[in-house]
Amino acid sequence: MRGITDSPISCLRPAPRSGGEHRTRPGSGLSSFRPRENVITVREERPDDAPAIRRVVERAFGRPGEADLVERLRLAGVAAISLVAVEDGDEADNESDGIVGHILFSPVTVEGRTPSIPALGLAPLAVVPERQRRGVGSTLIESGLVRCRKEGVGVVVVLGHSGYYPRFGFRPAHLSNLTCEYDSPAEAFMAIDLQPSVRAAGARLVRYHRAFAEL
Repeated sequence: MRGITDSPISCLRPAPRSGGEHRTRPGSGLSSFRPRENVITVREERPDDAPAIRRVVERAFGRPGEADLVERLRLAGVAAISLVAVEDGDEADNESDGIVGHILFSPVTVEGRTPSIPALGLAPLAVVPERQRRGVGSTLIESGLVRCRKEGVGVVVVLGHSGYYPRFGFRPAHLSNLTCEYDSPAEAFMAIDLQPSVRAAGARLVRYHRAFAEL
């Protein structure tokens, strides 16, 4: 492997300069431009979102593998939390129904952990290239973690960039006595304990759903 209801978390940002309000200064003959704000809302995936989600994930990764993974997890019934970021504004992508980002959490198994305390893996996280570095991914992660807490999730793990995920509370998973089944740099496998009282006493191996083995 390589590595709801509408959320109250949303972000506002100026739209690119291709749309907005144009005003003329009286007597000057010059136009001034004030862009409209695009609103990003995070909500739960709906059944008819599947084609748009596939387009978003393929564009984000530049290949079909991660989009295939999302579909396998969905078909297996293990897409525990699946959220989309929807853009509403002048620059919204009508082809994808305004969907510009997607995040998925699926169950992982932690050896030695009480089965009644759920553990989830965050993967994949996708944002279309033209909306990256604008807070969409952050909004999806924050919304997803809010949902995880509401669902009583004990721990969330992620295999990703060690310079990005710590801002959301993730830290090297070995500090929570967790190791990844896949060969990866220690700093890339991270975890956030949502219920610290259930932390494993000894090293525990984390296993992802078998769908990940095909990635």
